[in-house]
Amino acid sequence: MPKASVKRLIECKKNDLIKLVLDIEKYPEFVPFCFDAKVYKNKDEGNLTKIIADLTIGKGPFKDTYKSDVVFDKNKDAIFVKNIEGPLNHLSNNWTFTDKKNGITEITFDIDFEIKNKFLNSLMVVSFQFGLEKIADAFQRRAEELFGSPKK
Repeated sequence: MPKASVKRLIECKKNDLIKLVLDIEKYPEFVPFCFDAKVYKNKDEGNLTKIIADLTIGKGPFKDTYKSDVVFDKNKDAIFVKNIEGPLNHLSNNWTFTDKKNGITEITFDIDFEIKNKFLNSLMVVSFQFGLEKIADAFQRRAEELFGSPKK
């Protein structure tokens, strides 16, 4: 199963970055490999926000949609994502947000997944870290455009 982790320091408020990650329907506007997004449920339950959403992702001729269960834990400033259905045997990704000095937030994004199609899964293993870096770059650029001043 491909596994990877990315850590970034972003000059934005933690709450703004959390809102950016939870605004799933906007992903096709800026996330590489994301063609469509649809939220079916978005509900606050105490300290948790629970979201059910579809993402259509792919590259080249390969495109597929998977449904995820997204939980934002307000006490831990963390977002946990697990797949419900789609082309994945397994998906688990976690976002954590930590305040640093001078308006900087540290984001850690961990992902672990396995595609049902063994051939596609083996292709993903080879290029996965590169793809994850591109996605992290996209979130950072979007955050700086919306909430911060980009570094020169």
